[in-house]
Amino acid sequence: MNESKAAPHLAVSSLAKSFPGSPDSLTVLRDVSLQLSAGDSVAIVGPSGSGKSTLLQILGTLDHPDAGTVSINGINPFELDENALAQFRNQHIGFVFQDHHLLPQLSVLENVLVPALALGKTSAEQMNRAHTLIESVGLADRHDHLPGELSGGERERVAIARSLLMNPSLILADEPTGNLDRSTAEIVSELLLELQQASGAILIAVTHSDALASAMHQRKELLDGQLV
Repeated sequence: MNESKAAPHLAVSSLAKSFPGSPDSLTVLRDVSLQLSAGDSVAIVGPSGSGKSTLLQILGTLDHPDAGTVSINGINPFELDENALAQFRNQHIGFVFQDHHLLPQLSVLENVLVPALALGKTSAEQMNRAHTLIESVGLADRHDHLPGELSGGERERVAIARSLLMNPSLILADEPTGNLDRSTAEIVSELLLELQQASGAILIAVTHSDALASAMHQRKELLDGQLV
């Protein structure tokens, strides 16, 4: 593990984002700033359409801001070329989506290994880590199962394991418990926070769940394009 990954740090300064429209453009983010260090967790709440997912897309380098800067471990990813950005994203950022986005034709083990497969062949170390993560999320007897053979909570656990495979500095979760019943949501929330704390990664979760938001170190609301 390199030095930058040993001490994750996120610095967001004066982010702004607008989308063109008729007759005026729609501003969804304005002057958003945030500083987080290793092990920090923050819940971002707010009404639907307030820009929460847009912010997560930018922090995940899947969209570009109109203004402002993002620094992850001292690197501004938006200064990288396309190939370097894809590699940076793969190595430094883990994603947990509401709909898990597992590949239906792949087994649990193969889905967890997807971030490594994107770079070519998997190493023995990555294979061992995938097995360990699958056991950590309580699916030791599901390695060879397909997503269609799993419950919703189990599929979300696979998504959490996948997000941690590359030892990311930053984990971004978009409504990770949004499609789960209350008891399953509690289990998944506890698991996500437990594994995040063990890894030392930074966790940012967009959520409508008061329970998940309350379990995190910080809670911020996105109102009128600004974090408050």
